[in-house]
Amino acid sequence: MACVALLLAAAAGCSLTSLANDAVAIPVPTPSSEEAEVCRALHGELPGIVEGQQRRTAEPESDLTAVWGDPAIVLRCGVPRPEKMSDPAAQAVEADGVNWMLERQEDGSPRFTTTYREAYVEVTLPAKYAHDVTPLAAFAGPVKKAVPKSL
Repeated sequence: MACVALLLAAAAGCSLTSLANDAVAIPVPTPSSEEAEVCRALHGELPGIVEGQQRRTAEPESDLTAVWGDPAIVLRCGVPRPEKMSDPAAQAVEADGVNWMLERQEDGSPRFTTTYREAYVEVTLPAKYAHDVTPLAAFAGPVKKAVPKSL
């Protein structure tokens, strides 16, 4: 059954599925080997708690993904450059020295992707954070430490 949930999550792009063992199915990115190395370094720096939410198990387990809480705060490292990044009208925010491009998903939940970094880091927040970027502060230190600037 977990394989079916994982397959469905992968087919749906970034949709998430809770599995019976409390793991969350997250599609794993396929970055270059250089980006994957950066992502492994980031994985070692990620916090155990984000916005009071404990880290949970991602399925499949990968150094490219991490998840906290329910509803899930999801981080994926090594994602492709979003098309929206080419849009000069794209919205962006800065959180503790890290720049993030904002994309709204169909359900109104925000998805943020780092800009000007050697690997793209994507953070998807639950809809309750539609107008709150506070959780991004938990990722600023780890991103600054592990993901070098590209400019």
